[in-house]
Amino acid sequence: MDTVGTDRHDRHHRPEHDARPGAEHEDLLTELLKPLRLTGVFDSRWHVRAPWAIEGDAERSCAVLHYVVEGDCWITTDGEASVELHAGDLVVFPTGTAHRLADRPERQGVPLKAVLPERQPGTSGEIVIEGTGPEARLLCAGLHYDAGAATGLYTSLPWALVLDRAQVDREPLLRDTLRLLAAPDRPVGPGDRLITLRAFEMALVLALRPLLRELAGSPASLPMLRHPGISRAVVMIATRFAEPWRIDSLAREVGMSRSAFTAAFRELVGESPARYLAARRMQEAVRLLTETSLPQSALPARIGYQSAVGFHLAFRKWFGVTPGEYRAGGGARAA
Repeated sequence: MDTVGTDRHDRHHRPEHDARPGAEHEDLLTELLKPLRLTGVFDSRWHVRAPWAIEGDAERSCAVLHYVVEGDCWITTDGEASVELHAGDLVVFPTGTAHRLADRPERQGVPLKAVLPERQPGTSGEIVIEGTGPEARLLCAGLHYDAGAATGLYTSLPWALVLDRAQVDREPLLRDTLRLLAAPDRPVGPGDRLITLRAFEMALVLALRPLLRELAGSPASLPMLRHPGISRAVVMIATRFAEPWRIDSLAREVGMSRSAFTAAFRELVGESPARYLAARRMQEAVRLLTETSLPQSALPARIGYQSAVGFHLAFRKWFGVTPGEYRAGGGARAA
């Protein structure tokens, strides 16, 4: 894989330190790069002949996927080297970075909205460009996710992640899923929207799996992985968020002073440890509110708050609505 540019582990059921090389990094990446649960997908099939070029805008809360079924193309974005793709290659833009697809890297394109004006999640489209040059066929998709579930590590991923054909072939389930989704005679019928959504979700999971392995073996790929104390703290927040952590106790747990810990955490993660901990707790609160029938009174203790009032105030500050309003579908906005 080229980087261009499970249930939570129970602490009492595994050793404090795994002796396997890179195990700590694997723990970190497993917890924080778990693919986000998709809320909607728009997919399209492209049948294009050179000359062609299409410019895609930045997509908020949306990963973008391009799978080359046949032919070749180039992906380009501002400030980065262009990348050539061939048949069987897959590229994922984790955070929906604006980019251009074209038969040549220097070719100027037309806006995507000009050839696909309607791209509502749950629908499909098609692009056909007639030319006299080489032909290419692609499967493209916008994978919408809940922005509140995106971790700092996820949003710090490279602008594009490329799996070449050989790497895709080493993941047979990924390869077969992509081929099925790209098929022109893909089955349709009752429940096809949900099936398509879950199939793309699985494709994203399977595409990120090689990424986990490569990043675990190459800590320099993400600055956070170079600092054992901060890496460990992030894993603790991800897996032990229900404990009554304070900044002092987190710093002490990883063998750092409060000031050094706070400075290093902010530099490597991009936000303060207090906000990062709050975000993880709010992420779990939303999961419990939307995926379980637990009474609201049970939530504070489950996510690390000592009082119902404290949880209520924190949730309202974070989302702009109360937990009850959120559960009832009243809408929310992230802080």
